[in-house]
Amino acid sequence: MKPVLFSWLEQNNFESMSPILILSIIALYFLMLVVVGRITSKGANNDDFFIGKRNSPWPVVAFGMIGASLSGVTFISVPGWVGTTQFSYMQMVLGYLVGYAFIALVLMPLYYRLNLTSIYSYFQDRFGTVSYRTGAWFFLLSRTIGSAFRLYLVAGVLQLAVFDALGVPFVVTVIATILLIWVYTAEGGIKTIIWTDTLQTVFMLLAVVLTILAIGSELNLGLSELVATVRDSEYSRVFFFENGNGPKFFWKQFLGGAFIAVVMTGMDQDMMQKNLSCKNIGDAQKNMFSFSVVLVFVNLLFLSLGALLYVFASSRGIEIPTRTDDLYPLLATGGHLPIAIGVLFILGLIAAAYSSADSALAALTTSFCIDILDIQKRPKEQQTTIRKRVHIMVSAVMVVVILIFRAVNDDSVISAVFTAAGYTYGPLLGLFAFGMITKRAVRDNLTPIICIASPIICYVLNLYSVELMNGYKFGFELLILNGTLTFLGLFLISKKSELKLT
Repeated sequence: MKPVLFSWLEQNNFESMSPILILSIIALYFLMLVVVGRITSKGANNDDFFIGKRNSPWPVVAFGMIGASLSGVTFISVPGWVGTTQFSYMQMVLGYLVGYAFIALVLMPLYYRLNLTSIYSYFQDRFGTVSYRTGAWFFLLSRTIGSAFRLYLVAGVLQLAVFDALGVPFVVTVIATILLIWVYTAEGGIKTIIWTDTLQTVFMLLAVVLTILAIGSELNLGLSELVATVRDSEYSRVFFFENGNGPKFFWKQFLGGAFIAVVMTGMDQDMMQKNLSCKNIGDAQKNMFSFSVVLVFVNLLFLSLGALLYVFASSRGIEIPTRTDDLYPLLATGGHLPIAIGVLFILGLIAAAYSSADSALAALTTSFCIDILDIQKRPKEQQTTIRKRVHIMVSAVMVVVILIFRAVNDDSVISAVFTAAGYTYGPLLGLFAFGMITKRAVRDNLTPIICIASPIICYVLNLYSVELMNGYKFGFELLILNGTLTFLGLFLISKKSELKLT
């Protein structure tokens, strides 16, 4: 049985779009990425792969991080979300600003001062080897889940848009999808990704902007009229203060956004690897501050697209799909908009998905090599071989996880990503917070127990929160609770230490 997520594709089957046309565009697109990869990876070594020799220009890093942070999940899910949550997601985005400021002013100076390649190396000296490995494994789990969700989405769209018509099985589509990433990142790693992410961000934003303009053309609306249509629609409400138990309550979303930004960017090897590739802490901070401001406007653009999609569907009498994730794909590829928009949608989706997936594979490879295998202690002549083998292994694991999601996933993609992150990133938040706020030493061998117990407790509380907490429903603030429980657990297994506060 095929996942519900792609039911709209089975009904429309891209009748207005030729699979050969789509495949040709995809081939040309990836040819560009491979060319960029070849150019940027000339003479590359492990130092280039892991941190780009700390020589990346910060404006390029900042622009490329937009695509990496948004991904294919945002590209499809955020516009569809507008129908049920309006513009409440902006409350979370405003929280991101606080989180990014904390990253720029507190976390990045720490990482640069300690000259880290993997940010989880911090746990080695602060707590001990077991805590260090625990933090790294939680990142590996978190990023694998998140990236697999994103690639599952784009692989499914490609399957039903192109490869079903050509008789290609889904497993082959997934392998080809991962293989294409491996081809252009295998040598250059983060040095290549800095530039390919920039290219992919351009295509993603271009698809959104041109879709908005196409809707305006179909509705005979100019730019100012499009703005007025979004502003005056029922979907444009941003702030919600009246229901403290509801998931849209301002402080729940704002604080959840701040902590999600801190954990999923500042405590995530994937996103921080790009920042650590900048020349110095000053450039890295310029990158973070400029990226965070631009990201607010980019998210507002996605939400505006969502409002216009609903307005357009209503004006044409088009039934809204049961799964709101399907609205943008349905309108873009179902013959309701010009065929060029369908092509741009596919291109934008691929760009969005790959801009996060390629850096994820590089980050997973980096963390496994440094945090798990201690590659830096191996003989120099072995290090490159080990790194390449790990890169292949990580790619293979991603294929397996995507196929598992194909079989079992029946949830909104963006909700599933953030829900998973709430459980798996929480222990990282607790570990970093305890290490930076206190001077206490922990019983290193007990750290894994605390980090496993905290997400389990959070899961149970979330499952029965309505009964246990007078109707209260958790939202993204579950991450804060998870981190707090980890912090408290570490305190219980800690003792006073002469350790200087880092």
